[in-house]
Amino acid sequence: MDRLRALNRADLPDRAAALVGVLAFGLGLVAVVGPNLDLGVTLYHDGAYVRVLHVEPYSPARRDGFEEGMIVVRLGGYDLVRLPGYEYPELDEFGYEVGSGPVTVDQPTPVALDPGLLSQLLSQRVDYAEAIRETDLAGESYTSVGISSSYDFEREQTSMWLLIGAAVALVGAWFVAGGRAGSSLQPLAVPLAVATATPFLARPLAATWSGPFLIAAGILLPAAMVPLGLRLTERIADEGVRRVARATSLGAAVAAISIGLVQPVSDAGTGLDPWVWGALAAAVPLIPGIAAAVPMRRTPQAASSRGLVASAELGAAGITPLMAIATVPQAPYAIPFSLWLLVLVVAARFTVRPLARLATRATLQRDLVVAATEAERARVAADIHDDALQELTLLVRRLETAGDAEGADMARTVSDRLRAICGDLRLPILDDLGVGPALDWLVLRIERLAGGEVRLEKADGTRPPPDVELAFFRVAQEALGNAVKHGKPPIVVRYHSTEAGASLSVDDAGPGIEPDAPQRAEEAGRFGLLNMQQRAEGIGAILDVRRWPGGGTHVALEWRPH
Repeated sequence: MDRLRALNRADLPDRAAALVGVLAFGLGLVAVVGPNLDLGVTLYHDGAYVRVLHVEPYSPARRDGFEEGMIVVRLGGYDLVRLPGYEYPELDEFGYEVGSGPVTVDQPTPVALDPGLLSQLLSQRVDYAEAIRETDLAGESYTSVGISSSYDFEREQTSMWLLIGAAVALVGAWFVAGGRAGSSLQPLAVPLAVATATPFLARPLAATWSGPFLIAAGILLPAAMVPLGLRLTERIADEGVRRVARATSLGAAVAAISIGLVQPVSDAGTGLDPWVWGALAAAVPLIPGIAAAVPMRRTPQAASSRGLVASAELGAAGITPLMAIATVPQAPYAIPFSLWLLVLVVAARFTVRPLARLATRATLQRDLVVAATEAERARVAADIHDDALQELTLLVRRLETAGDAEGADMARTVSDRLRAICGDLRLPILDDLGVGPALDWLVLRIERLAGGEVRLEKADGTRPPPDVELAFFRVAQEALGNAVKHGKPPIVVRYHSTEAGASLSVDDAGPGIEPDAPQRAEEAGRFGLLNMQQRAEGIGAILDVRRWPGGGTHVALEWRPH
């Protein structure tokens, strides 16, 4: 049950991202294939003028400044009121003027249309209209506002963006999940694809000028960024930076959703700037992406070729949704998004891939060294067990038979010590039962040497891969040895393992390690620290060694599956 709950928690961002993506595509499809857009204005004839009777909220007419009581001066291609100015004659099919030259109109003059035609214009759907306030008409300020059915054309054109968004979501998820974009991005496949695709999927919603659709777009875009932001937050090494990035990212999401809710109900000219809304939405993955790509503390893992590759990949993941949001509908060839993809391809070809190959070779070399070391440990343990221990067992019996109790006790002590060394060299308990029981055994042994309390707190619900278990045990072994040698009790070991990863920490109450010791491990000949760093790097884990402000050394190892 615990394993199932952990699995559900680990998959929650992916499921949430998939749900948002499906909703965005479904609503976008409804917006594209739905009925023609109503411009949202109702007209009537008062005997002298055609006036605006009602303007729907959120409608194009409301957004373009139409108000109840306005006088309609042009409707469906017909002039209803001649405004002061020059009227030029119409042209015939050959381009010649029909009638006399320009006519000067001195005052607003209603045009007498055929009653049947006027009734037809008022009864059918309005596809073009111009209107003016009555006060402006009387005050000789002849500035009119207009609407047209070009909104329908704009909405239909967004079907291309809907298809682009669907392609980005499907192809992007397949491409990233297969490891083609880098191993660091594989766990981000679904959130990254959805966050990048949603700006395109939401385009038809914004083009409807319909209140519910606008609100949906205002919510869906920031919501699509949240799963990616959470995934990127998990990749931040420093716990303090991780907390700040998570809070900032979620705060930006809440602010963007709030703006998306407020903006559609604002009157024309008073709405909040959509760029502010877009910038806040883009900040949701951008902030943790940059924080994950640029560690606040330099570590050997971050400086390695694998660390540089992972940093580049995580930074690109945080920036990509921003490029999708910044791609406005009028942009030719979907620039800057398409240009950004080109930059990624070129960078991967000439920079990231060579680093990745270098990291792979280094990893293989380390794996070979570790495998050879463990094989040699097992061989030495077997030799000691099959040779020296057997001889000591016979020696104990002979001494006991000869009545030399003191000599037998000394031989038995040496035998016990050699058995302990064999246990350190070869760990059948680790292979058979896992790192949790192996830590139980290790803590019991260390407690006898520490002369004080050594406590283990563990929650080992899931066994990591064998190489990860081995690395965790060896790091714990080295950290506990250092705690006994340089620190003092109480010593606390914490181990936690779930489907989402594993973590280990060892804390002691000694004076604490020097602040720059991890960085100077190689030049200072601190082979224990180097060994822990190499173990962590070999499994792609994060090792943190520091001194607590009040004293004491803290060693932490965190691993997440890639």
